[in-house]
Amino acid sequence: MSLAMIFAVAGLVAAGTFLVTSRSLSRIVLGFALLGHAAVLALLAAGGRAGAPPIIDGEPAPGTANPDPQARSVTAIVISFGLTLFVLALARRQQVLTGDDLVEDD
Repeated sequence: MSLAMIFAVAGLVAAGTFLVTSRSLSRIVLGFALLGHAAVLALLAAGGRAGAPPIIDGEPAPGTANPDPQARSVTAIVISFGLTLFVLALARRQQVLTGDDLVEDD
């Protein structure tokens, strides 16, 4: 993993965590989106460099690329999209009921 990718993932996680801990639902939505992007970048970085295709002429090649990180990143994208839509629906409902998007204290 390159040093720039490490700093990008760390920055996205830090900014996402900061935004998720705020009281405004619009900031929470942005925080979850940043955390989702950080997860995808971390999974893509874990996949390593590009390699040979997994199957060549019906037989596995010796230095094949691992397709697992790509499949996990697609799953992370779908989960992040669903979570973002759910939190957006909650924020809209909160705005309709109370007129603002601040989360009340317990």
